Amino acid sequence: MEAMKKKRIDEEKVSLDPDEFIDPEILKLEILSKYPPKVARKKAKQIIVNRKETEEKYPEIQANVRTVPGIISQRGCCYAGCKGVVMGPTRDIINLTHGPIGCGFYSWLTRRNQTDPSTTPDGHNFMNYCFSTDMEEREIIFGGEKKLRAAIQEAYDIFKPKMISVFATCPVGLIGDDVHAVTREMEEKLGITIFGFSCEGYKGVSQSAGHHVANNGLFQHVIGLDNTVKEGDYKVNLLGEYNIGGDAFEIERVLNKCGITLISTFSGNSSVDFFANSHTADLNLIMCHRSINYVAEMMEKKYGIPWFKINFLSAGGMSRSLRKIAEYYGEQKLIDRVEEVIAEEMPAVKKAQAEVRPRLEGKLAMMFVGGSRAHHYQEMFREMGMIPFCAGYEFAHRDDYEGRQVLPNLKVDADSRNIQELEIEKDPERYNPRISAEELEALERNNIKLRDYEGMMTDMPSGTIVIDDISQYETESLLKTYKPAVFCAGIKEKYTVQKHGIPMKQLHSYDNGGPYAAYRGAINFYHEIDRMVNSKVWDHIKAPWEKSPELAARYTYRPG
Repeated sequence: MEAMKKKRIDEEKVSLDPDEFIDPEILKLEILSKYPPKVARKKAKQIIVNRKETEEKYPEIQANVRTVPGIISQRGCCYAGCKGVVMGPTRDIINLTHGPIGCGFYSWLTRRNQTDPSTTPDGHNFMNYCFSTDMEEREIIFGGEKKLRAAIQEAYDIFKPKMISVFATCPVGLIGDDVHAVTREMEEKLGITIFGFSCEGYKGVSQSAGHHVANNGLFQHVIGLDNTVKEGDYKVNLLGEYNIGGDAFEIERVLNKCGITLISTFSGNSSVDFFANSHTADLNLIMCHRSINYVAEMMEKKYGIPWFKINFLSAGGMSRSLRKIAEYYGEQKLIDRVEEVIAEEMPAVKKAQAEVRPRLEGKLAMMFVGGSRAHHYQEMFREMGMIPFCAGYEFAHRDDYEGRQVLPNLKVDADSRNIQELEIEKDPERYNPRISAEELEALERNNIKLRDYEGMMTDMPSGTIVIDDISQYETESLLKTYKPAVFCAGIKEKYTVQKHGIPMKQLHSYDNGGPYAAYRGAINFYHEIDRMVNSKVWDHIKAPWEKSPELAARYTYRPG
């Protein structure tokens, strides 16, 4: 390690002291040398030093492939993606886990998704409860369908919900319980919408498979049930925002201030009623591209609703996204109002940036978080003067890194075939293209791209490091080599990172913080990172004798 070549990365965007920077290519070789040859060949394709190969092309990264057995990974399972990420934040659907109680624990509110029941007439909120069939040895041997029927009936009798969804876990798939047959039977009996998800944990590569399964279920069973057209000049859906720590509340505050009507959020602060009515919106805005792009594409095919990618994390991202929405509608009234709102919100943001920047300028940040957060939060760190040097996702596909232009070249493998692809056709009565071909061309001339995501790598400077499905060993190598000021990941990595004396910010559920979205959220994040990075507690991780080891001894020779 000591002999590693040192080098400066892209000086236009990042300024690091060349005498302190270790060439990432050398570090990559060092990491790979510790793996068996077959594993090293695979991991070499997942560890990329981000350098443009041509004007438009970045290195190809291997993503959405199975984790090597035995390597400690950040990933979750298909059930976690379906129940925990997409469906979990919905307050008035009873989400019933069919499986052992160990899986059922994840049915409880573990991601800090917040909600406001007062926004729906009945005020139902089931997010505080944990619904599980609690399968035991008897059901594993003789089948659990009888117990599932009884659990659905009991949930209905106690809570009288509008809708019940059932999630199959690993044992259910292995023993062959048919959750779909049971839910159809109980739906006919009880007269409410009841449907199941085949989201067994072992299905697919990661929790990404569960996102896809959840998207399909929502589209088949919920979206389009209510044709009521709500009032509003500019009606949008927000997809891939899960209201962790209250993010969606802050985003909605700003949208309302601009005069933009939020029809539905998938699925933070969400309700069955909002999902059912979401097909009446003018436009879909995508935050987390990986977890929800399937719904956006299916809604465009069936109902004619266009979509584009936005970023409501960071003040700069929020402002650009608001302007993009205003330019899409093309009405001067909205364009002017958006500029007024930005002008009102930014002084407090600039003040907070000025306060923290002297203490954070030039410090390194690393982030390995699912969805688009590892991308979006990089701008937040740059706004504080910090350098986002390493980033990666735990359940991304190649298009999340390199952009959607790679989609035509992706091969369908066995894991992808395991997830149902719905055949979508135009709705004969409700298909209504919101934008004409001529309007689309005009938008593209103004650089407003629909149905597009350029990916994370295009937004990272040359020489930075991108790692898909980072392992524990790779994490520790980065920490020891570059000693970042802060490391962002999930709960499983939190304490390992902290034992290195490095602050760890949990961006899956924000620890006890938030909101971090929009303008006020950005201010919260600046101050929290400032407190974490500059706290004196990190100096006390090592004992004094570990920092300055001294050996004192006296030797005495006694002849025999």
